[in-house]
Amino acid sequence: MSSEVAARRDAKKLVRSPSGLRMVPEHRAFGSPFGLEEPQWVPDKECPRCMQCDAKFDFLTRKHHCRRCGKCFCDKCCGQKVPLRRMCFVDPVRQCAECALVSHKEAEFYDKQLKVLLSGATFLVTFGNSEKPETMVCRLSNNQRYLLLDGDSRHEIDIAHISTVQILTEGFPPGGGNARATGMSLRFAAPGAEGLTQLKLTAGEDAHASRRQSTAWLAAMHKATKLLYESRDQ
Repeated sequence: MSSEVAARRDAKKLVRSPSGLRMVPEHRAFGSPFGLEEPQWVPDKECPRCMQCDAKFDFLTRKHHCRRCGKCFCDKCCGQKVPLRRMCFVDPVRQCAECALVSHKEAEFYDKQLKVLLSGATFLVTFGNSEKPETMVCRLSNNQRYLLLDGDSRHEIDIAHISTVQILTEGFPPGGGNARATGMSLRFAAPGAEGLTQLKLTAGEDAHASRRQSTAWLAAMHKATKLLYESRDQ
């Protein structure tokens, strides 16, 4: 990929919406697949009362819209200002209690797991029915749209074209607990190919630190997949 194309993919611009300032991709086609569109606000005339506590709006009880769901609430039910990164808001925005809770949970993905995905990890990679795996570094692109695999060969997979993801595990630790993630199998639509292509990533056994990094990457990708499916169902 040329540096010019890479720069075009990562270019962003500042825009103002009714909900606040947003830093969005300059080219919509390169937007993050984890992003959410701003909701349509419930018209003021359709909500004479708070949609949570049923308080009647008047001169003292003001009406506010949640920036995540677009519903109307009083200040008591919609007084929190919380970061909403999936909509690219620059500053924390007003959200109802239910939406604020969801946004708080998603913040962990952006603060922790996303950084792991961008840093990448080393895996043994197998495409389709190939019997010979290739050692490759797998990471998420800066604009979060592509899975980049670098080794003796290079591959780029559009995250939006991934149809299924399965985390591969083995065994259970002594004393109980969760099974250990050892790899990931995914199916995606490759440009120019008929049907779906299968890709398998397996964490190597060569070094403890490398294995730990690969396991953390798999856990982060599992979380990213959940957000991706939520975005599709919006």
